[in-house]
This record gives sequence, structure tokens and C-alpha cells, in this order.
Amino acid sequence: MNGFPPDAVGDHRDDGPVCLVLGRTARGRLPPLPAAVAAAGVTALLLAAGMDGPPTPALLAPFVVVLLAGPSACHPHAGRLDWLVPPIYRAIEYGYLAVLGFAQGVTAPLGYVLTAVLALHHCDAAYRSRQGVRPRGLVLRAGLGWDGRMLCVAFAGLCGLLPIAYAALAAYLGVLFGSESVVTWARSGRGSGVMVDWEEERA
Repeated sequence: MNGFPPDAVGDHRDDGPVCLVLGRTARGRLPPLPAAVAAAGVTALLLAAGMDGPPTPALLAPFVVVLLAGPSACHPHAGRLDWLVPPIYRAIEYGYLAVLGFAQGVTAPLGYVLTAVLALHHCDAAYRSRQGVRPRGLVLRAGLGWDGRMLCVAFAGLCGLLPIAYAALAAYLGVLFGSESVVTWARSGRGSGVMVDWEEERA
């Protein structure tokens, strides 16, 4: 249904070092979909609590979410509905950045730029899977993963540096993912002479 083999589904989680360590510790025993749903629910509750009162619950959300989601990072993701896991983590990350930024006074353009950089990175990763080009592990680790990015934002928020963190992440990730994508597609030789069946893509 998802169009990707199980190992690619796991790749699309975009886990960072923290989740990967927790996943190796759990040895892939925790089913990923219940963990992802629980993480999404906790994120929504803590963000709502942060909107109505002190921001501390919202800023602590990533720490709780990582503890819930991390142990499932190394699971094979071979279940019939496990393809839902990466979109759930995309929704958690994008939603967290958008809601937290809005609540804590980050300017809308800055929040949009950071979210757009991440969305383009994830779209590029999805297209690579279709073309048989796997992402480079070093770049993924340098990109911190969804968990690392949320933790960085939370630390910055606790220190009162949220706008600076959004700007720094947008600049750093834009250069990192953008340059790596250009180099990878140029070296792969798939940027020229690729025949794309748009009818098949739309099906």
C-alpha cells in the first residue's frame, strides 16, 4: 500500500542519535505504530497545556515523546499499518514547531522557513526511495533527526532563545540538506535522462 519496502519505511522515520540509541537498547521489540500514536497524543496534550498556561509543559514535550518513540526505532516496520509511522512523526515535528513558535512569539516567516526546509528534506528522501538512492547516514546524523531537532528547540525555549534556535536550525539544515541533495543527485547521474511516467506517479 505504501509503495516502499519495510526497510525504507524505517528509513523514513528520520530518527536521530537519541532515538537510535534507545531503539538499539530495546532491540526492536516495541511495535512502532502504538508508540507513534502515543507520542502524537502526548505532544498534543502538552502543547495544549502550554497554550493555556506556563510554557513548561510544551517545552518538556520532546523529552517525553522521545522516551515513548525511541525504543521502537530499530523495529523492522513490517506490519500492515507501519507505513503510517513516518507521517505521524512528520506531523509531530511540524506541528510542534508551528504551535510552539506561534505561542512563544517566533515570527511566522521564520517558522515557515524552518518547516519548509524540513518538508523539502523529507520529500527529497521519499523521492530517493523511489529511485533507489538511499540517504547518506552521516548527513542524516548531522541533521539531528526529528528527535534531536525537537530537543534542540526545547532546550532553546527553556533558555529563552527560541527565535535564535529557529533561525540557526533553518540556516544550518538548509545548507546541509540542500548541498548534500545537489551533490548526491549530481553524482548519481539520475538528474539527467530520467524518464518519469507521470500517469504511473498519479495512479
